[in-house]
Formats: sequence, structure tokens, C-alpha cells
Amino acid sequence: MKLYISADIEGIAGITNWNEASPEHADYAQFRKLMTEEVVAACEGAKAAGATDIWVKDAHNTGRNLLLEDLPDYVTLIRSWSGSPASMLQDLDESFDAVAMIGWHARAGAEQNPLAHTLSLKVEQIRINGTPVSEFGVFSRLAEHYGVPTVFLSGDAGVCAEVKNYNPAITTVSVGKGRGPSTISLTPQAARKQIREGIEKALRGDLRACCIALPKNFTVEVAYNTPTDAYKFSWYPGAQHSGERTIKFEAPDFFEACRFLQFVT
Repeated sequence: MKLYISADIEGIAGITNWNEASPEHADYAQFRKLMTEEVVAACEGAKAAGATDIWVKDAHNTGRNLLLEDLPDYVTLIRSWSGSPASMLQDLDESFDAVAMIGWHARAGAEQNPLAHTLSLKVEQIRINGTPVSEFGVFSRLAEHYGVPTVFLSGDAGVCAEVKNYNPAITTVSVGKGRGPSTISLTPQAARKQIREGIEKALRGDLRACCIALPKNFTVEVAYNTPTDAYKFSWYPGAQHSGERTIKFEAPDFFEACRFLQFVT
């Protein structure tokens, strides 16, 4: 079994403030370690379920967060950003059997995480065929473009609810939820235990039940926090300035949708 794990930080257990996700701040060292430990727990659970080829994408900020010496020796690691529209799923292809997401978070505008955002802080909302989506909503569809099911996600309560609404067959572990600028969360030890057990259960289940057939066309809308960004990015080929602070793009397949988002977010 070949597994792709994409790891973010804003949805790990206990994280509450942007300082804890920012490499330039002293708080970051503790939380990059906690991020690494959640990824290690996922790898251990995946290996117990029979995964023999595990790739890990460091998908937060610089893409250089995970503590290399703490990762298992059976992992293939992707660090930093190539510039590919696949972004948080860089180098995913049809050879993978499943995708898992660790430390993912609620969409921009949601209230379930004080660090909620979608792709960048200049975005107020992204909609796909009229539905507001998180980064899960974007990249689970990209995985499906390659025929690879997303089978597991850990993160905040907001993104877990989105996952269950999208496809109840996907296993989720909610590690916490926001209350204004505060959070209520599991301890890191409890989160790691649930992640390890959850991903093992997911990978022992029916992986194909987690894959949803994509529509033939996509309408992608991006609403920005400022009208100047909307005007600037409306110049992307094929984009329309469709409303105040909003641009729209029609995509014939989901890779083209991701190419658009790569340049306008």
C-alpha cells in the first residue's frame, strides 16, 4: 500500500495563536515538534495497517517544519514548495492508494479555529460550484482527479464537519475547536493516540468508498478581503471580476482549477 500524508500545523492539538505557527516566533519550536509527533503517529498507524510506501509532504508555511531526525526511516519526505499547482499534494499521482491529512483546519471565515484560513490570509472565501470550501475541499478534489481517495483527516472540529458532510466514509479525528481567540482541545498525547488508531482503522477499511466521482466542470470563485486583490487577480487568463472583491473562473478539470488557485491566492 502506497500512502500520501500531507501535514499542516493550524489543525494540530492545542495550537491557538499565530505565534505558535510562525517560524520567526519563539513559540513555534514547541508546535513544530507537536506537528512532527502527530505525523509520526500517523505513520505508525499506517504501517500497522500494511502501508509499505509512505510519503509525507510538509505543507505548512515554508514547507520546512517537520523535525527530520524524528521521522521514521521508512518515510519519503517532501520539503518546501516546487511551485506545482498540486501544492499541498505535490507529486501525488495515480500510483498512490490513499491520501491522509494531518493537522488540517477550518476554512477562511469559519469560527471553529482562530487560525482558520484558506490557502492565504488575503482570501475571505473560496467556493467550488457554489459551495464554500477549506483546503481539504480543494485538495481532496485534486486527489480524486488522480483517482486517489482521501481516507483520513485530523484537525479542528470545523474541517472535520466539512469532511463528514462531503463524504461520511472518510475517517476523521477532531483534536479541538475554537472559542473566539481561544481553543478547547485534546492533549497532544490523546490526539496522537486517536490519530494512530484512526488512520489504521481507515486504511483497513474500504478505501474506494472514500472516493467521490467529480463533476465534469468546475466554477471556482475567490472572494478577497480587499477589492484591490480582486482587481489584480482578475487579470488571470479566463478569470472574471464577478462581484465586489470576487473573481470567478470556469475550469474543465480540477487540475486547471488548482492552477488558477496557485496564481490567485
